[in-house]
Amino acid sequence: MKVLADTCAWSLALRRRNRAALSDAERILVASLGEAIKDGRIVLIGPIRQEILSGIKDMAQFEKLKSALEAFPDEPLATAHYEEAARLFNLCRSRGVECGPVDILICAAAAREHWSILTLDRGLLRCVEVLKSDGPDSLSTSVQKP
Repeated sequence: MKVLADTCAWSLALRRRNRAALSDAERILVASLGEAIKDGRIVLIGPIRQEILSGIKDMAQFEKLKSALEAFPDEPLATAHYEEAARLFNLCRSRGVECGPVDILICAAAAREHWSILTLDRGLLRCVEVLKSDGPDSLSTSVQKP
């Protein structure tokens, strides 16, 4: 199964300098990302790429990170992905859970493409839990979390 790694996984793997300061869960997340890359199962979407690259003040660091990500082409997103994201957003909101636009797009892409999601992000995990409880039509993918 292909793995859609959330921004937090990429950030921990590519932007953190002190690996010793990572928690056990964060180390497992980074290792899972590494395994998915090695096995050729990792996928990336444009909004996650944008989040990874956003907020970097040092232009040299930005270019280095941008260059590292070039090995991972963006999976194309179609109108259907965005429409599904809107439907899932409405479903989560009706259940009292607010989901960010990138988080819900991750859910929609993973559901439509049958990808697993790799994350520790609590907001994204809340969205996934609501959608999983709604049945197989909403989110039939698994979430990989340590």
